[in-house]
Amino acid sequence: MRQPDVYAVASKDIVFESFDGDAVVLDLSTGKYFGFSDSGSGVWQALSSGVSAAALAETGAIASAELATFIARLLEFGLLAPADTAPNPLPGDLISQLAAAREPLSVDVHDDLADLIVVDPIHEVDEPLGWPAVKQAN
Repeated sequence: MRQPDVYAVASKDIVFESFDGDAVVLDLSTGKYFGFSDSGSGVWQALSSGVSAAALAETGAIASAELATFIARLLEFGLLAPADTAPNPLPGDLISQLAAAREPLSVDVHDDLADLIVVDPIHEVDEPLGWPAVKQAN
């Protein structure tokens, strides 16, 4: 079976922002957030915008096996999902960004703020206690 080549953000609960080239991804459903190496940030931004994995591998800046492992982790974390769309073109500055990267592809998961992130201050209101009301674990 042929591996998918184009990916998209897995759900509307996955939000991300880039700060000076460093991507931070947040899963609002779990409260987990993800930090990337400098090369990982570039690859995340490309994959999440519809650039094909083949186009990234063809740059020569990343080994195909390393890219496949990185994509597998993003799929495992539920950040990306295969897409049935035509690939978008590779941004011109991405090749130089990946060539200048000092760190190998990596993504780290953090859940230290998960309890605070999943609290819904608009809908989780308990008048006597004030809001937000944090759900208690059973």
